[in-house]
Amino acid sequence: MKKQKGFSLIELLIVVAIILIIAAIAIPNLLRSRMAANEASAVGSVRSINTAQVTFASTYPSVGFASAMSALTGSSTTCATATGATSTNACLLDAVLGSGTKSGYTFVLGGTTGTPIVTYTVTATPVVVGQTGQRGFFSDQSGVIRYNPTGTSTVADSPLQ
Repeated sequence: MKKQKGFSLIELLIVVAIILIIAAIAIPNLLRSRMAANEASAVGSVRSINTAQVTFASTYPSVGFASAMSALTGSSTTCATATGATSTNACLLDAVLGSGTKSGYTFVLGGTTGTPIVTYTVTATPVVVGQTGQRGFFSDQSGVIRYNPTGTSTVADSPLQ
C-alpha cells in the first residue's frame, strides 16, 4: 500500500482556525492604530492651518485672516508661478487639506466679517465618529488646539497637552 503525501482535512481546518483567531485579535488593534494616526494627522493639519493663517494675515494685513480654506490654497498652476499667490489664492496649504477633508477628518474654517478679519476658528471633526477618529479638535487665532472626546470641539474644551 502506498503512503499518501499531503495534509489531511483536519490539519487544514486547524491551520485555518488558528489564522482566524490571530486575525480576530489583530484587526481591532489595526483599526485603533488607524484612528490614532488619523487623529495625529488632524492635529498636524490644524497646526498647518494656524501657521497658514498667521502667514496670510502678515502677508495681507489689509485683509487680515482668511475667511475660507480656498483663500489659503491655490491651484497647482497658480502656485507654480512666482506672482501667482494672491489674497484669494495664497498657496499656503496643499489642495488635499484645502478641500476640507483629509485622513478621515473634515476641516471647517470660520472667520468673522469685517476688514481686516481679526479672528478665525478652525474645527476638525471625524467623518465617522468611532471609525475614522474619536476626538474632535478646535483652534482659533490664539493658536491653542483644543479637543473633545465626543467628536465635536469648541473653545470651551480642554487644550492638548
